[in-house]
Amino acid sequence: MMSAMGDVPALAGQAQRLEIQADVGQLAAVRAFVRDGAASLGAPPRAVGDLVQAVDESVANIILHGYRAGPGQVIVEVGRAGPKLVVRLLDNAPAFDPTALPAPDLSLPLLRRRPGGLGVFLVRELTDEVHYRRTAQGNELTLVKSCFDDEEEG
Repeated sequence: MMSAMGDVPALAGQAQRLEIQADVGQLAAVRAFVRDGAASLGAPPRAVGDLVQAVDESVANIILHGYRAGPGQVIVEVGRAGPKLVVRLLDNAPAFDPTALPAPDLSLPLLRRRPGGLGVFLVRELTDEVHYRRTAQGNELTLVKSCFDDEEEG
């Protein structure tokens, strides 16, 4: 996976939308929403599983690090852009661009590694594109997974 600097895929048609309070107790609802929404769009199970995990990690980061476990809202949108499954996460936490984080040095012994960053690394590995932008409405993180007809490719 690479962090994409190009155009953010536009969602075709009506995106499915879920609004939650920034509470880790809502993560199961987010996972179910993404799983069901992606499956209803015809995404293969492997692509759905990867994206569900990437979204779970990203929303947990928004709640725990962005809002610092305080009050806030997260909006999750699921849709399709051609052959791509797209999840857009919107929040009003302080600006944070996960695409700007350097990849962790996995060659270092565990005790010498800088704490943190593995969740963002996981998101990058599980998706095909990650886009971030700060808008007047807040943070917008878009996760993209290619949707193949053949489950073995996705």
